[in-house]
Amino acid sequence: MVKFFLTSITLGLMSFASSMPERATASATPTMTTTVSTAVPVSGSSVVAKKEAFENHVEGLYDRMDLKRKGLSYEVFRKAVVGVQNFKQSKLISPSQSILSVVDFTKPSSEKRLWIINLKTKKVLFNTLVAHGRNTGQDKANQFSNTPNSYMSSLGFYITDAPYYGKHGLSLRMKGMDEGFNTNAMARAIVVHGADYVSEKFVKQNGRLGRSLGCPSIPTEISDEVINLIKNKSVFYIHGNDSKYTSRYLNDNQAVETYAMEAGGAAGMTI
Repeated sequence: MVKFFLTSITLGLMSFASSMPERATASATPTMTTTVSTAVPVSGSSVVAKKEAFENHVEGLYDRMDLKRKGLSYEVFRKAVVGVQNFKQSKLISPSQSILSVVDFTKPSSEKRLWIINLKTKKVLFNTLVAHGRNTGQDKANQFSNTPNSYMSSLGFYITDAPYYGKHGLSLRMKGMDEGFNTNAMARAIVVHGADYVSEKFVKQNGRLGRSLGCPSIPTEISDEVINLIKNKSVFYIHGNDSKYTSRYLNDNQAVETYAMEAGGAAGMTI
């Protein structure tokens, strides 16, 4: 995509001026190396350039992975990517972490509303069904809670933890990162696990998925593979229709700055 290449050129020139980015195989392009600072100037027109570069980057990812056709809206995807950049800046995840899980609970449970993405290889690794909590709604997820024993889903950003074996087999704990919205996730045992009621067969028989006690349950046939893929500090974002939802990790300016430093450094090595 033309905009994607212009992004790399723009950031490379900015870095140069201040001192002198299916399970897939990424294509290799011969490059010429040079040494530049990873710090990108913040003042003047560079602020506008960095914002434009970030938007081009997100749009490029969205188009390259054909996410519109796969049902993920640009608005939800962009929020998830902004969150990833904020987590990196806060050193809550590794700078090299590229796995992102996105759930869109504005969609009915009969639709595939979980996407697991590799941002580095620009591949959608899974697009599958996912259940919401029993008291969150029938086919649609309409209300959310952070309260123990509410049997509702909780919105927001999570960081995945270590897997364990429980009553549902291999399961994955998650730490809720949004105060007031999902920070009781550990205490509530909100985990990723497989469930028989999350299947196309169940949808055909009932018109919707079964519901959990608040967990984002997934099909049993892929649960082990998914859990092993996203475990140990990857970002898991659950989007919903709650207009009151806010997050400190949806800081656009911080996301732009973090991306500019990442891309500036990459441009310095591969211009």
